[in-house]
Amino acid sequence: MCRVRHNEQQTTGNALAHHREIYAIRYATHTGRQPHQNYLTPDIHNEGTDLDYFVWLIRGGDGDILVDTGFNAIAASERARALMVNPADALKNFGVSPDSIRDVVITHLHYDHAGNLDRFPKARFHLHDREMRFATGRCMCHGLLRHPFSVEDVTLMVRHVYSDRVVFHDGDAEIAPGVTLHHIGGHSDGLQVVRVETERGPVVLASDAAHYYANMQRKNPFPIVYNIGDMMDGWNTLERLAGHPDRVIPGHDPLVRELYPRVAGSADAVALHKAPMRSFVEKDANKRS
Repeated sequence: MCRVRHNEQQTTGNALAHHREIYAIRYATHTGRQPHQNYLTPDIHNEGTDLDYFVWLIRGGDGDILVDTGFNAIAASERARALMVNPADALKNFGVSPDSIRDVVITHLHYDHAGNLDRFPKARFHLHDREMRFATGRCMCHGLLRHPFSVEDVTLMVRHVYSDRVVFHDGDAEIAPGVTLHHIGGHSDGLQVVRVETERGPVVLASDAAHYYANMQRKNPFPIVYNIGDMMDGWNTLERLAGHPDRVIPGHDPLVRELYPRVAGSADAVALHKAPMRSFVEKDANKRS
């Protein structure tokens, strides 16, 4: 039967002994974006910023954990995105087979985070209760709200529910030592972020709770948003969970690849458990729009 975990967040005392590695893997990009595509109240004097697409691989402990599954070539063509590699295939650079992944966190069900669900045949999928209700409920009667979703991806997730492969969460939860999930909402009603204990302290994978560093710094939301208040409150939660702004990793910012050391042999993967080569600063974010 489907497993449901209720408010299982545990204290971080034990988690400190479980330092993990985290790798951000860029698999696609969208160039030529304008400020109004990235900010709810754009500054027309600022330049546009490309949007990078990532999945995140957490290593250590009893096994690898994948955060989000990206999209495939069909979705890239439909959405006019430049796909560099299918995320499932990108794992091979780390010696990881999709068949070996046992736990996949789906931060939310938008097409760029929840495609390729058929590529991980032995995985169980960690999803927030509210996200499934949102993606299959009355809000999807509105074209504006359902646009970021793919009905094929959502349908496949429902099939996984019927195959006993979905773990639902309705609050904060520890899914492995040093790896916890936290509900934020905002961008999508059931969006959850991932906090990971690393050698440099807790790192928070913000996913689409913050697309860019500048969304947080300027207090200016990304324009695809279900609840603006939840999104803006979520920025404070991200910093509280991380303990320092440099340990919050936005979901789509190309700056991530500039700040963090690259993985040997890969131009599109960086190590987030290592200290950034420099702190992201106000002037960096103010250049971006």
